[in-house]
Amino acid sequence: MEPIRVVESRTAVLPRENVDTDQIIPARFLKVTDKAGLGRALFADWRYGPDGAPRADFELNQPGAEGCAVLVAGDNFGCGSSREHAPWALVDFGFRAVISTRIADIFRSNALKNGLLPIVVDAPTHARLLAAPGAPVRIDLEACTLTLPDGVVVTFPIDGFSRHCLMNGVDELGFLLARDAAITTWEEGR
Repeated sequence: MEPIRVVESRTAVLPRENVDTDQIIPARFLKVTDKAGLGRALFADWRYGPDGAPRADFELNQPGAEGCAVLVAGDNFGCGSSREHAPWALVDFGFRAVISTRIADIFRSNALKNGLLPIVVDAPTHARLLAAPGAPVRIDLEACTLTLPDGVVVTFPIDGFSRHCLMNGVDELGFLLARDAAITTWEEGR
């Protein structure tokens, strides 16, 4: 996992509410255990037509969405079934953070474990971001702040362990493996 400390990016906006994990990554793409390449399948049923050509009217196919590392999504993002492939696809596509007014618990947990920062903001902040696709924002994970284009700074909650792991680019296993010597010493002392 790449560490996340500061993310400065324009925003891609997906104003749809109740986006479930099957819409994020359709079930037919879940046959892989490798994260690489899943970004191509992100929102596949919305991004591509039956002939496989990109749909010009889909939000992430707009020229302004290209290269954005921050996705501003509608309310209740990531609902539905537990599917670790959903944050894998978002990260492989290039997103480092998702901002919404509500993010489903299981999706949030999977995102935090896979290098994607889920940020919950209040409704007025969310409305401002939804209305301004391509707006530049700055996320400071150490300070837990989101700086809006006009300089307004809002804070967001994140638990200390997840914050530590994201800032250091380690997952839970990597966190434990880094403490192997201390664990061995403790075990031997028992």
